Parts: sequence; structure tokens; C-alpha cells
Amino acid sequence: MDCSGRDIASGVNVAVTFDETISEVVACHTPLDTWIAPGWIDLQVNGFAGVDYNSAETTVDDLERSVRALFATGITRFFPTVITAAPDAMARALRRLALSRERLSCGGAIEGFHVEGPHIAAEDGPRGAHPRQWVRPPDLDEFYRWQEAAEGRVRMVTLSPEWPEAPHYIERIVEEGVVAAIGHTAATTAQIGDAVSAGATVSTHLGNGTHGVLPRHPNYIWDQLADDRLMAGFIADGIHLDASFLKVALRAKGLGRSLLVTDASAPAGASPGRYRLGEQEVDLTPEGRVVLAGTEKLAGSALSMDRAVENAARLSGLSLQDAVRLATINPAKAAGIQGRGRGLVPGERADIVQFRCAGGRIEVLRTWVGGVEQTF
Repeated sequence: MDCSGRDIASGVNVAVTFDETISEVVACHTPLDTWIAPGWIDLQVNGFAGVDYNSAETTVDDLERSVRALFATGITRFFPTVITAAPDAMARALRRLALSRERLSCGGAIEGFHVEGPHIAAEDGPRGAHPRQWVRPPDLDEFYRWQEAAEGRVRMVTLSPEWPEAPHYIERIVEEGVVAAIGHTAATTAQIGDAVSAGATVSTHLGNGTHGVLPRHPNYIWDQLADDRLMAGFIADGIHLDASFLKVALRAKGLGRSLLVTDASAPAGASPGRYRLGEQEVDLTPEGRVVLAGTEKLAGSALSMDRAVENAARLSGLSLQDAVRLATINPAKAAGIQGRGRGLVPGERADIVQFRCAGGRIEVLRTWVGGVEQTF
């Protein structure tokens, strides 16, 4: 297989030859009007195209349709994300996702699973849209039940360091090759420091899942921004974060420690209306906000990664090249995804997206996963 376009990293017209991995990248002197880049990676997707990944009722066909809708946005690898619920419900959702992954024609795009909660702050604000009744302390036995249900594919766990059990829990899951992420937290400076020393390496959707009012300083947002050992994910939809915070946060973390996530839920890629997020109903408003039904409380997003890349450039002043880096190389680094950390170079996985960009708007044309072109 081969494809051509302007390499997003260099701006040079290139022809890329590949099978499962890239074998050759050579300069191409034919004028080209398309860009090519490593395919987008999203570490936090609760659902898409009307499909809720937290539901044990989600069928293989549902998931196939949802994943193919993600391909149309440039996604090539992602982490379906299961949020706080009853213990049995979380295990069932992971089991269903793992079984479906094996049956999908496009299952390789599911790189692993992200469990967000239930070991988070119980209080309003930091808890976000997670149901309070199922918040509970870190429990290694439960973690191993998740891994059993997920066939060992849980790759990231988001928790709050405020639980006394958190440092030991983090040490143990990191030893198992799982990324420990800080999120939905009301932790103190010392607790965040202890979590990072124990092995936490990522901040989940930093700036969201917080109190409405915080101390000027210190607070758990500043603490995470200031710690160079933490990479940070940002939801660049213009709703979860305003332009000033996004710009300042990206400057604080630096381009090497920042990444984009969508935190997409079932309404993403679908029409306004009512949907499910686990045991809760959510509404997609005509303005593009996803909220718990009957409230103004955000419950994930309707964001897709092509729009996130656009917004990151528009809202923060990043170049298109740097915005794409936040959706490709950086999340691969944060999650330890092999073969995706260097861009379009020989030896890397042939996860490729070809797109046009005019007037700041991205139009995805073709997507390859592991060298196989995907239909959408």
C-alpha cells in the first residue's frame, strides 16, 4: 500500500509505503493538496455515534458502527472508557467490550480500555457526572476483576489521590503495566505529590471535574500543571475549557506534556436528543453540550478528534503541526502505545490519516489502521 500528501511534521510532500508498518517515506515532487499524518489517538471515549460503551447491552454491531464513525473523524487507536458504576455493572461493560473487540472486523483500533473511576472524589464538583452512590475507595481485588473481565486490556485507570489507599494502589497497577491517571479529585498538594511519586503520570481532562470555586493557591489544578512528571489531557471543545485557560495550560505543560482527549459520550457524532451514559440519561443540546438529563451538569462531550485538533489550533494559537502532535505522538507516549511515538517514519505502525485543511476546517479523506484502509 502507499499514500501521498504533505507530511504534517515537515510540510514536505511525501509518498509513504507500508503494510502493517511503514517501510519507506520518500520525497514526492508532485504538487499535493492533502495532508498525511499519523492517525489520531484518543485515550478517553465513553461512547460515539449513539453507542454507549458503558452498557452491557451494546452489541457487536453497535460497536462496529460506532468505531467506523470514529474512523471518519481520523481516529485509528482509542481507549473505550468505562466510568463509575456498580461493581458488577463495570465488570459487565468491560467484558462486553472485550468480547466485542475480538469479533469486530476493525477491533484492532481498540488499543485497550480506560477505567475512569470509581475511586474518585465523592463531593459535588470534582465528582462531575459520576453517580455518587458508586464512588468507592481503591480496591486491588476489584482492579484484578476488571482485568479478568477485560482479558487483561485495562490500560489506564483514573482515580483521585485523596484516598489513603491511593499510593499503594497506584504502585501496584503501574507494576502491572497500567497507566495511573489523576482526575475527578479534591486532593491536597501533598496527596498529589505522593500519587506522582507512586507512579501516576497523567492528568485526566485537566481543568474539568473540579469545584466551581477554588482557593487562589495552592489548588489541585496548579499542582498538576506545575508537576513536570505529569502529562495532561485537555478537552478542546470550547465548552469544557475556555480559550484563555487552554492557552495558559498548554504553555504551562509544554507541547511535550500535553495531549487532546475528547471525553466523547454516546451523543457525539449523533443528533441532539436523549441518550444513555451508563445508568444515567444525558441530553445533547442543540448548542452541542452533553448534560445530565434535566440539568446543566456536563456529562462528557459531543467532541470528535478532528474538531479537537481544529479547536486546539484556533483557541490556543497552536500551529496545525503542533495541534496534530497533541492527538498523535503525545497520547501514544502518555499511554505507552508501541509503534506510535515517532510519527511517519519507517518501522512505525501504519496508522495513517489523509485529510484536507481549508480555513482551519479539517476534512478527513482516508484512514488506515495497521496498514488496512478503513471504510466509513
